[in-house]
Parts: sequence; structure tokens; C-alpha cells
Amino acid sequence: MTSLKLVPEATALVVIDLQKGIVGRALEPHTGAEVVSRSVEVANALRAKGGLVVWVRVAMHEILPLPTDLQMRDPNAPPPPAEASELIEELGRQPQDVTITKRQCGAFYGTELEQMLRRHGVRTILMAGIATNFGVESTARQAQDMGYELVFVEDAMTTMKAEAHQFATEMIFPRMGRVRSAAVVLEALEA
Repeated sequence: MTSLKLVPEATALVVIDLQKGIVGRALEPHTGAEVVSRSVEVANALRAKGGLVVWVRVAMHEILPLPTDLQMRDPNAPPPPAEASELIEELGRQPQDVTITKRQCGAFYGTELEQMLRRHGVRTILMAGIATNFGVESTARQAQDMGYELVFVEDAMTTMKAEAHQFATEMIFPRMGRVRSAAVVLEALEA
């Protein structure tokens, strides 16, 4: 299925972690630059139709390390510099956009995201960002639990390994919502 109908004024684009400490990493199957470009294109189109654009960033220097079997970084390394948590300038953020700072994988826990979405009458969330199987998936799971309709913009998200992205977009996300390309989302916004 590739068709999609959207009500732009009841739709939000939630973009996860397009920030200085993440976008430049080695990513698959889409580069950070490709994800940024597609996210910005969808953001501009949605904003022009009266939808809400939400930029989420993770405060990398504030995350407390928890014991896990696979560490994301050396536990003895110093925390990342504060600028690693800054959203990149290429996003072209506008005054009406919302910026959320998270301190966990998901963007809802401990933030004002749900309140902002409810105030704007959002029923559908377009999901994009980095990383597909971490921040995007965690936020999507929380959104689904709250009753939001989800659309995953497949080529406006990426992760560290193509296999992980593929598993999420083919096995997990279709059970939570609809998976579409940026081109299909843009077409729906123009309809």
C-alpha cells in the first residue's frame, strides 16, 4: 500500500535527534544528510498546510549510563560535549515549531510533548529521525499507547545498521501504523 490521506492541521511531524552529535555518524541505509533533507522537505510542506513540526533532541550529556550487555559508548569516557546535543542549523526551524528536549530514548517520558500535541489537536504523527530502532521506535511505541495514528517516513529515518532499519520498517512499524516514503507523504500533503 502506498496511498495515504492526511488531515494536515491534525498532523504533526516528530523528528528525532537530528543534532550535531548524531547526524554525522556512519548511518545505514540512508545517510544523515539524506534524512535531514527529507525531514526538512516534509516539515516545510506540513508547516505550509497548517500542521505542527516538532524537533526532538536528546540531552546526550545528561543521560545516566545504565548497566546493559552492550554499551553504546565507553562507560569510562567523559560525557559528550553540550554542543553534541544541539539541533543542526540546516533544519530551518521556524518560530511556530516546537522543540522538545528528552533525556531517554522516547520523546514522551518526562517532556511536554503530549501536552503540545493535544493542544494543537494532533491525531496523526509522522515519524522521522535517527535512530530508527532507538529514538524513533521508542517514541512511536509511546505514541501508539496514547492512541495516535502513526505514519513512518521510511526514507527520513536511519540507524547504525541497515538490517536493524529494515527489521523495524518491515516487521515492527507496519503493525503500529503505516510505512511510507517521503514522496508519498509529500503527495498526501498536496492533495
